[in-house]
Amino acid sequence: MAILGIRIIGDPVLRTPAQEVTDFGPELQKLVEDMDQTMEDVHGAGLAAPQVGVSLRVFTYQIGDERGHIVNPVLELSDDYQEDQVEGCLSIPGVAAPVPRRRHVKATGFDKFGNPVALEGAGMLARCFQHETDHLDGILFLDRLAPEEKKAAWRTLRSANYSQTANATVQKRSGALGSSFGAGMGK
Repeated sequence: MAILGIRIIGDPVLRTPAQEVTDFGPELQKLVEDMDQTMEDVHGAGLAAPQVGVSLRVFTYQIGDERGHIVNPVLELSDDYQEDQVEGCLSIPGVAAPVPRRRHVKATGFDKFGNPVALEGAGMLARCFQHETDHLDGILFLDRLAPEEKKAAWRTLRSANYSQTANATVQKRSGALGSSFGAGMGK
């Protein structure tokens, strides 16, 4: 297993909808294991494949004793919302804000071997599933903020010069594992 690099805001992979996984072979299994180890290493609650430069619909999660992954997730959301809680993101370091999320989620999809899974969660687990699935759709938590919170977050980002850091990261990784690996897995 390996610790993978985290892509940060400004990297185009974070704004690109991820491809459905069609090959449940050893490459996907290694990706999930590496993502799980990376999530643990950075003390994350969840990690989506685009965050490590792989444009596939898969994420890992760890909320309390609940830990796992889901491939090609489809979410069913409750109609009601939970109380807004502050969210951050490994791909947007240094920025956190209250985000509206649905109270309860049912997620269906597959495990890394292609077996069907169905998961349900409320509270932080529901919040995590929604946050990570947003990543798979090219959506960042900043997109879900109230207007004033969004303005404040973007002011923070502009002052941190994320675009320069993201451009350097993309150049460094071009042609690396993320590009070739993701292309072969999703087709």
